[in-house]
Amino acid sequence: MQTLEPFRIYWLVFLLTGHRELSVDVTLETVALPHDASPFFSAWMLAWSRRVFIAKALAAIRDELAESARRTASKRAEAAELPARKWTLNRDTTKAQLESALLAIDMFPRCALLLSVFEGVSLEDAAILLNSERDLVQKAQTIGLRELTRNLARLQGWTFTVTKPYAVTSEMQHA
Repeated sequence: MQTLEPFRIYWLVFLLTGHRELSVDVTLETVALPHDASPFFSAWMLAWSRRVFIAKALAAIRDELAESARRTASKRAEAAELPARKWTLNRDTTKAQLESALLAIDMFPRCALLLSVFEGVSLEDAAILLNSERDLVQKAQTIGLRELTRNLARLQGWTFTVTKPYAVTSEMQHA
């Protein structure tokens, strides 16, 4: 049976929670799960094991996650400035840079992004794991994707300009 690699478990739990000690605890508990199932059940056991450690990690940060979900729900869906469409991620981007860019995202959008995009969990299942509504998880996923793109682009030197449509220009002042 294919087993869950302890470091991959640790890293995912760390990215979900942002807590190193909790990540170690969940990883150790998950590694202790029995992995001696017959080949017939091995794929099912692997998927079940992943859900178990994800659920444990999310349960441990339930209060922080709920607070972040409230912040996300109150955010207006705005089109934040993103790098130009021709922008691509530098091939030399490191795992540490990716980790930094992900951890800079508020917890609920980060978890929605990690579960739905990186782990391939459906929005419906992510909503169950996150104890939330599907629409809020979809909104959080969009926010997470935008913020991840911006964070990675900033690591490559991209800067955005704040434009204020109501700003008075010198030409307008002298008119």
